[in-house]
Formats: sequence, structure tokens, C-alpha cells
Amino acid sequence: MPSVMDLLIAKGAAEHTVYSISPNTMVLDAVHQMNKHKVGALVVMEDDHLVGMFTERDVLRRVLAEGQNPNNLKVADAMTGNVICCAPDTDVEEASRLMKDHRVRHLPICDNSGNLLGLISIGDLNAFYVSAQEMHIMQLTDYIYGRV
Repeated sequence: MPSVMDLLIAKGAAEHTVYSISPNTMVLDAVHQMNKHKVGALVVMEDDHLVGMFTERDVLRRVLAEGQNPNNLKVADAMTGNVICCAPDTDVEEASRLMKDHRVRHLPICDNSGNLLGLISIGDLNAFYVSAQEMHIMQLTDYIYGRV
């Protein structure tokens, strides 16, 4: 079974970029960054350490639903702390289970030293599974029609 590192490599260099912000960034500025980069989440980093994730869900639940002013609220006050990470050798099915069990849509990939290597999303996993299913269907079709 492929690992999450295989997914990161398959995404390529351009898709491998992880956008991050400081916990002291104002929420509105973070939302502007998310829109600029067309992403649904930003990694919150402090002194090269992962301290949280800031997602669209955080904006809805901890800012808008609470009636907070995004101009006056820091990311640290709205982000998700205690981020679930996985190792680069974690297999794709385990990563899927982690995301499902913890109800997260973005999963940071960190090495043994805690260094951030990349980020996979539920969309990356879905694309992987679709590709695998297409390959399986093609193999079965070839088998049925004797092209193997």
C-alpha cells in the first residue's frame, strides 16, 4: 500500500507547497491568504514549530458563529490546536482512518524530529482512490476481453 509520502511526491512540487501563518496573524489577514492561495487551511507555525491549523471550519465555528470580529481576533484564538500529524511512511489507508476518526480534512506530514514535510487533504486521498479504482477497472476490463 502506498504511503502518504508517495501522495506528496505524486502531487508534485507546485502542489507540495504548504502555506503557513503565525498565530499572531489577524483572522481576516489569514482568510485573505487562504483566498489568495485558493486553499482551505493554513498551517500555523511559530519558530519553525507546528502549533496549529487554521481552516475554513475554524472561521465558521470560532469566528462567525461566535460573533467575533475577524479584524480584531488573532489566529491563535480561533485555530485548531493539538494537530493530528502522521509520519511519511504512514500508509494511505491509515491516513484515511485518522482523518475520518478525528474528523479533519487536512493532515500534516511530519518526520521523527517534528519537521513539517507536507500536507495532504481529503481531496488528495479521494484523487488517490479514484485513480486506484480506475486502474482496477481497466485491469478487469482487459482480463474480461482477453487483453492480458
